[in-house]
Amino acid sequence: MAPGALAATFFPRSTRVTQSAGTAYKPSPTIDLSCRRRQALRPERRAARGRSATNLEGLMMKLNAGRAIAGLTAAMALFGAAAAETGYRPVDGDIAMLPAASKLAEEVHFFHNLILMPIITVISLIVLALLLWVMARYNSKANPVPRKFSHNTLVEIIWTGVPIIILIAIALPSFELLFKEDVIPDGKQIVADADGATNVFTFDNDFPASRMVAADRHVQVFLGNASGGVGLTPGKDYQLEGLGSPKVSVKLAQTPKAGDRLVVRMGRSLVGAGDNREIALAPTMTLKAIGFQWGWTYSYPDFGDFEFTASMTPKEATTPELYRFETDNHVVVPVGETIRVVTTARDVIHAWALPNMAIKIDAVPGRLNETWFKADKEGVYYGQCSEICGVRHSAMPITVEVVSRPAFEAWVNAKRVESGMEPMFGAIASVEPESKLADAASAVSAAQ
Repeated sequence: MAPGALAATFFPRSTRVTQSAGTAYKPSPTIDLSCRRRQALRPERRAARGRSATNLEGLMMKLNAGRAIAGLTAAMALFGAAAAETGYRPVDGDIAMLPAASKLAEEVHFFHNLILMPIITVISLIVLALLLWVMARYNSKANPVPRKFSHNTLVEIIWTGVPIIILIAIALPSFELLFKEDVIPDGKQIVADADGATNVFTFDNDFPASRMVAADRHVQVFLGNASGGVGLTPGKDYQLEGLGSPKVSVKLAQTPKAGDRLVVRMGRSLVGAGDNREIALAPTMTLKAIGFQWGWTYSYPDFGDFEFTASMTPKEATTPELYRFETDNHVVVPVGETIRVVTTARDVIHAWALPNMAIKIDAVPGRLNETWFKADKEGVYYGQCSEICGVRHSAMPITVEVVSRPAFEAWVNAKRVESGMEPMFGAIASVEPESKLADAASAVSAAQ
């Protein structure tokens, strides 16, 4: 997320090139020598015709390759638009990924669409072009006397070096992405009230040594009031002092008005890219998911450890579109907050997957796995067990409902009462001012 911004926000019909196999010329023993000489020239003429045909076919291949690239681009855009229209659940016939609902999912989509797919497409087209060229240029008609060779040093260097470069180009961004998915964010958010007299605010850089704030990108600053906030630009609107030390100071270019609030995000948990980058905050809650044949048990350790079971809704109790996606109980989480997910299983290996959030993590009996997500938009998101776990593997859907913080707290109160506990939160008529200001920073991507 660039400071100063509040909202973030393949195949045409191919042409088959075919050529019937020819047989090598064999002169008739009954004809005279002059005729034999004329016939002996025929292979050369055939070779010449073959080369002409090869040139024409080469031109056609180039044209088809151009059409293929244009078709691939149009098809990808079409499938992406179709996926956006269907919302947060899979639809029969779709081949694109589901719309991203988190910064991390947006990074996964970027990696797939702009790194993997172009590389795969170019390699496929090159291999296809080479295959067609070899078929046309080196068939028995065009090349009656085949060449014989054992190696080609240049070609061997190319087919070894180029794949290495391609793999490095894939590995570097993928390792960074895997690291972001694996490491739970530890960013923090600090709110400071302005008194109208000072423009320097100092905060503790109390992260572990390897995670201390040490660069401008590790800090994001917002200024505003209860009604909203504005992202500030480093170097222009503020300067940072003490990076890498126990105390970090934010020096504003202009003194804020009394009553304004400064919201500072600190940490190395950067997600998103370009204008959409932000610092992910440490989790506000933990969701525990326990897989079993055939459903999921969920518990909320931070809210009294109440638990419930979510099983697939029967076909007659839901719509045809939601059958095998809907569950009788939804997981409910607040929008714009980091959720830590811990998975395990009672019987066999399962996998908790939520495509919109780019989550897929195994649930293994006897051990704990963890991941995280932060939903940027309210809505209902669907996933399924993604590890073959038995005959009813397809009957283990996952339904996650993302709601506002007040709605989440009301839901927690209701669940606690169902479990025989007292409500945890008081009556909530509206969002408190400080929560609103926090949303101005933490829900920058959530506010659309």
